Amino acid sequence: MSKNWTSAMVDRMLELYENNTYKQLAKIINKEFNVNHTPNAVRKAYERYKYPIKSNPQKGKNGPKILIFDIETAPMKAYIWRVWGEQNIGLNQMESDWHVLSWAAKWYGQDEVMYEDQRDRRNMENDKKILKSIWKLLDEADIVVTQNGNTFDIKKLNARFILNGMKPPSSFRKIDTKKLAKKYFGFTRNSLAYLTDKLCTKYKKLDHAKFKGFDLWMECLNRNPEAWDEMEEYNKYDVLSLEELFEKLIPWDTGINFTMYNEEEDKCSCGSTKFKKAGYYYTNAAKYQKYSCTNCGAEYRDSKNLVNTKEKKIRNSKR
Repeated sequence: MSKNWTSAMVDRMLELYENNTYKQLAKIINKEFNVNHTPNAVRKAYERYKYPIKSNPQKGKNGPKILIFDIETAPMKAYIWRVWGEQNIGLNQMESDWHVLSWAAKWYGQDEVMYEDQRDRRNMENDKKILKSIWKLLDEADIVVTQNGNTFDIKKLNARFILNGMKPPSSFRKIDTKKLAKKYFGFTRNSLAYLTDKLCTKYKKLDHAKFKGFDLWMECLNRNPEAWDEMEEYNKYDVLSLEELFEKLIPWDTGINFTMYNEEEDKCSCGSTKFKKAGYYYTNAAKYQKYSCTNCGAEYRDSKNLVNTKEKKIRNSKR
């Protein structure tokens, strides 16, 4: 806590924020606490205390910062002529565009599931405030894990970022569990509901409870507090089940070398530091030692070429 901002001042600022401008907030805070904060100082304090970056236990030399997240969006409203068959909707038929309703996220290896939504916003279509916090998390992440995020979540957030005048977050690598499922397996379905039901034991994607299907989104837009509580649980469980699914699928993938993120010792994506030799990996000009994690079975290979090319008489001469 900054010496210029006490806990009481921060609590008061967050309490009053929704119904006051930064200028009005500065005036109230200064009067009640006998301080002299400018509106800009109030804005910076709000962003600092409302949207703190959560520290990651894997930060720095201990491993990559892996962020697991999921977003929920509001539907578009439009005037249409029929309910069946394909039809083109003109922009002049749209009453309102989509926006972010909520997001949930957690750092891999931490217990806390972070969450924000639009339930208390005067203008629910203005999602810039909750975009700021997920932007900061993405900006810190080395790797992000999503289900269908390469097609939906990441691109949708990017669209809302640029529409709100925000810069792109720092670059990160992407792991999409739907993409992994399609690449390595032949499951009956590749949806989060199916995959977590079949593969996960602790967390599975939730079914809708009181509000079925689209009703949940409609009731949230109607500011029903029960619906918002259900949306929060639904969104958080998507992240919890996604994390467990990620742990099940990632040993099959060789797209990211997790050992490169640890400066002190080789460490697998599952956190294990124990590996065993697992044969060799061959290319047309090289031979490498392979290793597998004794915990999850993920495979890695050494970077040293075991073939002495100077001693070989025939090299890459086959036609």
